[in-house]
Amino acid sequence: MAEKIISPGVFTNEIDQTFLPSAVADIGAALIGPTLKGPAGVPTVVTSFSDFQAKFGDVFKSGSNSYQFLTSHAAEEYLKNSNTLTVVRIMDGTFAPASASVAAQGLVETAGTFASGTLTLTDGTDFQNQEVTIGGVDFTFVKDNTNFTNTATQIFVTSGALATSAGNLRDAINNNVATHGLNISASSTAGVITISGSSAGTGANLSAASSSGGFVFNGTATQAVEGGTAGVGASSFVLETLADGTIMNNADTTQTTNNILLSGSKHNIRYEVTNVNTTKGTFNLLIRAGNDNHKRKQTLETYNNVSLDPNSVNFIKKLIGDQKQNLKTDGGTKYLQLSGSYPNKSRFVRVASSALTVDYLDENGTIRRNALSSSLPNAGSGSENGGFGGGQDGKSGFDALGNQNGDVGQAVKFYEEIGSQTQGFPMSSGADGTDAYTDALDLLANQDEYDINLILTPGIIANTHTTIASKVIDVCESRGDCFAVLDPVTFDSTLSQVTTEAGGRDSNFAAMYWPWIKVPDTQVAGTQRWVPPSTVMGGIYAFNDRVAHPWFAPAGLNRGGITTAIQAERKLTQGNRDDLYDSNVNPIATFPGQGVTVFGQKTLQKKASALDRINVRRLLIRVKKFVASSSRFLVFEQNTAATRRRFLGIVNPFLEQIQSQSGLSAFRVVMDETNNTPDSIDRNQLIGQLFLQPTRTAEFIVLDFVVQPTGAAFPE
Repeated sequence: MAEKIISPGVFTNEIDQTFLPSAVADIGAALIGPTLKGPAGVPTVVTSFSDFQAKFGDVFKSGSNSYQFLTSHAAEEYLKNSNTLTVVRIMDGTFAPASASVAAQGLVETAGTFASGTLTLTDGTDFQNQEVTIGGVDFTFVKDNTNFTNTATQIFVTSGALATSAGNLRDAINNNVATHGLNISASSTAGVITISGSSAGTGANLSAASSSGGFVFNGTATQAVEGGTAGVGASSFVLETLADGTIMNNADTTQTTNNILLSGSKHNIRYEVTNVNTTKGTFNLLIRAGNDNHKRKQTLETYNNVSLDPNSVNFIKKLIGDQKQNLKTDGGTKYLQLSGSYPNKSRFVRVASSALTVDYLDENGTIRRNALSSSLPNAGSGSENGGFGGGQDGKSGFDALGNQNGDVGQAVKFYEEIGSQTQGFPMSSGADGTDAYTDALDLLANQDEYDINLILTPGIIANTHTTIASKVIDVCESRGDCFAVLDPVTFDSTLSQVTTEAGGRDSNFAAMYWPWIKVPDTQVAGTQRWVPPSTVMGGIYAFNDRVAHPWFAPAGLNRGGITTAIQAERKLTQGNRDDLYDSNVNPIATFPGQGVTVFGQKTLQKKASALDRINVRRLLIRVKKFVASSSRFLVFEQNTAATRRRFLGIVNPFLEQIQSQSGLSAFRVVMDETNNTPDSIDRNQLIGQLFLQPTRTAEFIVLDFVVQPTGAAFPE
């Protein structure tokens, strides 16, 4: 039974009765590693390689060369034969997504004191009859002679006859300090008004530009006030990329031809606001490719009739989403805590914050307060041409721009150059790479949250990155329902180094393969790469499960051919394969006319038993997953014979099916009064036993050729 039974649940236990007296003897994978972009440290499911590319990227440049991370290569191989892959991107330190603050239309009816900052209104129609409160007095903006009544609380901002002389401006403002506590004066420049102080004792500078509709206020309020009106310098809303890192940065204040973003690329995005309707309080929001331009727009997502009214069905957070996963630790257990109220529907952004135009329209369908419209965004792409900024890559690791942020002067190591540093991450104890992989594995250790059957960590080398390799095995053994594929040694190692590494490990939840193989880089034309075996083995496992079942061996000419391999690092002899297999390393063999093939299926278990074979271990994983998930419906049911019959009615047909598909030679399931005694029932336990005889594979085919003399009789 399980070691500890405290909280309700289903507890499974294995009893291996296949040990020999002598030494003879639909669930996806999790892929952990660095990627070009994507959410860092958050297990994310992808359903195709194109989905992976959209979320995590592929090709990047380091120096003068183009590369892919091994994570990308492994995802491509695996997703050829499977449609579910959980990817965890490795980053560490102070990494962050990029964001874009979309400015509100104007200064309106905002309370508070003013210190410093800038807000600009560029369209005179946007602030007609809107208000600003300064020193407790509401001032109304007007832009033409029709609305101008020469009162103390009107500010005339348009160009024209009334704005051409300082005297007319003084009359318009009616500089009456006793009335409003402000020292207001007009300069000789048309349209310029100065407020030198307020009753709150702070300074401010209010000026109208000489062009029609231009208005600048040098001052700031800390935030938008209740009611949805934008404060001085406030944003209408802030967008944040789902992906982390500097690759998402492309904010550009340069006015380039057709508004091309200098740092725009297919891997980042930009925004655009269109069709702002102050009558209804709505606008359209476009999410565009970062490398497009205004003449040839590549619109990725469109959100129409977006509202800042939280009571609207088209409230911006409802349409786009505002949720974010945050890594937390409690008593040594790591988990993700969800912040935000609305699920993310966009594939690219979330809403980090938003001004609120509560109940924008009244029951008559008219604007409840004119001031609310100031919180709406300006049409266009904003002051930075719709770009995003502020993304960070962390204190160490590859930053997608060819830089190594961690160790100064240390080159980024890819493919066959991987050593103590792998793909931009130093992997010593406590280093950023080690910490990031540890966090990812700690999250995946939660089998209730992440349903996986395989863990792949291409780029982690067992004899070099020992801590993480051991951690991978520990997680698989702790979960009891997933398997690890590990790479034993770096490129250009000896057979002795391989067998030594494998000899130091003992687990039936992991396997090792050797040697390295060369594959074409499908994303960089004409390029071939040396990759460790785990990069392609996920694809072999997925192919095996697609054409057969997990309890078939992912090896041999029928299901173990590495069709993408150009060649193996070395061609193994029969003696080499014997030495490797005797040390529980699965050889990658090369046969004339057959190509590169996986020719072994041993786990790292030292003691000979049925579980020293991969197909048996994966059979057990499949059975345990099914039985545990099916039995979960029986928790808290009555501990009676009827409940036991329900269990038998679920499990027996499943095992019969596996038996018919050559997974089991025989089986027996016991859940009756023999193992559910009154004592166990009083302890609130429902006990079952599954006796399984796995089907063995034919790994050693022995053929006797007997040459007989003429006339001899053949034996029957």
